[in-house]
Amino acid sequence: MRIAVSGSIATDHLTVFPGRFKDQLIPGQLDHVSLSFLVDDLEVRHGGVAANIAFGLGGLGLGPLLIGAVGADFGPYEVWLKEHGVDTGGVAVSAERQTARFMCTTDQDANQIAAFYTGAMAEARDIDLTALFDEAGSAGRTGRPDLVLIAPNDPEAMLRHTRQCRELGIPFAADPSQQLARLDGAQVRDLVDGARWLFTNEYESALLLERTGWTCDEVLDRVGTWIVTLGEHGARAQRADGTALHVPAVPHVPVADPTGVGDAFRAGFLAATVRGLALTAATRLGCAVAAEAIRTVGSQTYEATLARLLANLTAAYGAEAAAEIAPHLAAAAAGEGGEVS
Repeated sequence: MRIAVSGSIATDHLTVFPGRFKDQLIPGQLDHVSLSFLVDDLEVRHGGVAANIAFGLGGLGLGPLLIGAVGADFGPYEVWLKEHGVDTGGVAVSAERQTARFMCTTDQDANQIAAFYTGAMAEARDIDLTALFDEAGSAGRTGRPDLVLIAPNDPEAMLRHTRQCRELGIPFAADPSQQLARLDGAQVRDLVDGARWLFTNEYESALLLERTGWTCDEVLDRVGTWIVTLGEHGARAQRADGTALHVPAVPHVPVADPTGVGDAFRAGFLAATVRGLALTAATRLGCAVAAEAIRTVGSQTYEATLARLLANLTAAYGAEAAAEIAPHLAAAAAGEGGEVS
């Protein structure tokens, strides 16, 4: 099964504030905040939601097609992604703008304050999925993917690619997450309606309901499955047929950096569903991959090895749960569809 990931491709500039943001916020003064945080560290890392997810899928043997817009500075990053199993044939290079930048500060409670420079990402709206998939097919590669994940991106690109998936009859997954703050109700409804998978975190799930004006049941009537990540509490999954499950996170994982952990979860979850695993097992693998990501600084520095993933699965869910997933991970490690990094 072929997965395409449409969304942001960026460079992350990650800093650490040794205190707590909440201690710097004065009640009654929040309408004119002016703060500067003296930070201890600076890490410059590869990032962008779509690239992060594609990196995770590539490491799990899926060979995903990455779709997005970048600047002329993308060369070394492209080499990195290709080395980690990502097909960059869907990436458009801007002649005028730099690759997007994500600038984020994390405090000692793992809270984050961030800014995102759009850069070349604004040109992602010009990418035509119909032409791209036709071109890929004529070039001898797999043309139409079996699933397109619509991740945070230029809003017009997200809307266009979602509509084109409907027109082409290609199943899609909706992951509006960070862009919910920029989207109006009609746009969010358009992105969500008909999605096979809908991904949000807990806060975003409430924001999605507020934006759409739908109830939880009305959302579930319009999507296949709604996956909500819950940070240290794991993830839950719901379907309109009454299916509801909660999978706890892998316990006792040292937190180095929470950036990109949700993207790692999505990669693990989708890799499991592609290989035919049931919903509970897929959610567990998502949590296992997320546990590896949170141990490292940066969104694409973790190594989801077979041994590490099985250790996480055993620690969190028991030997039987790990044994259920092990053959699928071993198949990837043996070269069936790629290699587990």
